Amino acid sequence: MTSPADVPSLTPNQINALVVLMVEARRLTNVELRELAGFALTGRDNEKLVKLGLVETDRTHRPFAHELTDEGWRVVRQLHTATPPKQGGSASRSLFTVLSNLHRSLDRLRVSHGDFFTRTDESVAATAGTPEAAAPVASAQVEGLVRAAYRDLAKAPGAWVGLADVRDRLADQDQAMVDATLRAMVGRDDVRIIPVANTKSLTPRDRAAAVRIGNEDNHALAIGPA
Repeated sequence: MTSPADVPSLTPNQINALVVLMVEARRLTNVELRELAGFALTGRDNEKLVKLGLVETDRTHRPFAHELTDEGWRVVRQLHTATPPKQGGSASRSLFTVLSNLHRSLDRLRVSHGDFFTRTDESVAATAGTPEAAAPVASAQVEGLVRAAYRDLAKAPGAWVGLADVRDRLADQDQAMVDATLRAMVGRDDVRIIPVANTKSLTPRDRAAAVRIGNEDNHALAIGPA
């Protein structure tokens, strides 16, 4: 369970920037941030988020563009556990209430924040021609192997199983195909794939086995009733 100590002290503007980057689930320029939220991520706010490793900023051309890092995704998922900044007033407290309810609902549904906020139609169009877009189409045969591996590993239907253990059972399969299959399976009613909230508990094996979905690395699979 992540504690408030795991969330750094942030200003209202820094918090707002993280939240907007989360809900858009994509790289945003300062022009887009102004259009969406009425502010740009510049100066000390930008410097602190980059120094903390929460945001990556592309300064190679203007307008500068920003994107959440893996650590940024972890922190924004857990913002509701921190104390709202006093200078933010009622607006910050209201935002933290929304974040708390969002976290509770997604946790109940076993849906990751990244997967929930993924912009499916636009993201497909935006990534056309990229290596990810060229990934092999998920195979029904590989899905059958994933499900068989899960049944062997799970203590009961719906129990969580580490993707590292699943991949061990599929070591002879093309891992790009396995990744594509796992991403496709997220759309199934009985499948849930989520990140591990406590990233400090992850081993190098866990990290290597993660599947990238919605700008997040996901580490655990459950198939069956929630």
